[in-house]
Amino acid sequence: MTTLDRYLDAATRENTRRSYQSAMRHFEVEWGGHLPATADSIAHYLADHAGRLATNTLKQRLAALAQWHVEHGFADPTRAPVVRKVLKGIQMLHPTIEKRAEPLLLGHLAQVLTWLEGAAGIAQSRGDYAGQLRHLRDRALVSLGFWRGFRGDELLRLQVEHVRIIPGQGMTCFLPRSKGDRQNEGRSFNVPALSRCCPVAATGDWIALAALTEGPLFRRIDRWAGIHTEPLHANSLIRLLRRAFAQAGLPSPDDYSGHSLRRGFAAWADANGWDIKTLMEYVGWKDVKSAMRYLDGADPFARHRIEASLSPQITSSLVLPAPGSAPPLQSGGDSS
Repeated sequence: MTTLDRYLDAATRENTRRSYQSAMRHFEVEWGGHLPATADSIAHYLADHAGRLATNTLKQRLAALAQWHVEHGFADPTRAPVVRKVLKGIQMLHPTIEKRAEPLLLGHLAQVLTWLEGAAGIAQSRGDYAGQLRHLRDRALVSLGFWRGFRGDELLRLQVEHVRIIPGQGMTCFLPRSKGDRQNEGRSFNVPALSRCCPVAATGDWIALAALTEGPLFRRIDRWAGIHTEPLHANSLIRLLRRAFAQAGLPSPDDYSGHSLRRGFAAWADANGWDIKTLMEYVGWKDVKSAMRYLDGADPFARHRIEASLSPQITSSLVLPAPGSAPPLQSGGDSS
């Protein structure tokens, strides 16, 4: 790889690059498409997968195809009217309900962290160093992910040398790049030290026990207590969270995903009166639309607001006739 290639490669986020590679492999290898592609072939590709793949997945495949053509000097066939029309037809005939991760509530967070801390203590008493490491790592990951509202990929890209702990106050975490950082300037995140469910104490305990000085903050641990130098794989994060949630006794652990920590913090902040501007700045959202996707509100069905407006006078005036009885006679007025 040349120096130029390294810089071009670095300009694309790893998750995006991986998903685009998968999309191109699906189009070429699994479906049998040819590159450069025609608008007609892409339209047929969409039609062949309508109803089987979610609309958002098809849009992601189009984005990958568009990027390939632009990068290789070809006209972008995904912008052709026939492609856009087919996609619109798929959306009309195969409407989908957006599936959102279950938010991790504060009570459940405390339950998980308490279980992990207890499990680490039991592992230590049994001489199970690998188990102790794993439980303390997971406790740090869950608490830090919740209280900073980190995305899963951001947690896995944290580096030990970019974490600075200030005892009794908090710590700072620097990320050289993140999804909302369009200019790749990097950003520092302040993490508060808390009296309960503290992410600073949990992270400090993990770093101290694992004797980490540099490299990825969250890594794989093998059965012999070997701490690997590579970060946890992105595909293992959901399994890790669901396993910890199941062991802690949370109901329906399979409903959670890597976004559950971020959604859980956003729900907690919203319920505790954080205004949207403060929440956006803290978490790192750049637009209100992105933030609102994570907020269900304290009264998502508007039940409490509607019930509050139903005064006793209104409900007492609603006198219904007994079953089978004639309706009450109206006094005065035209009977026709």
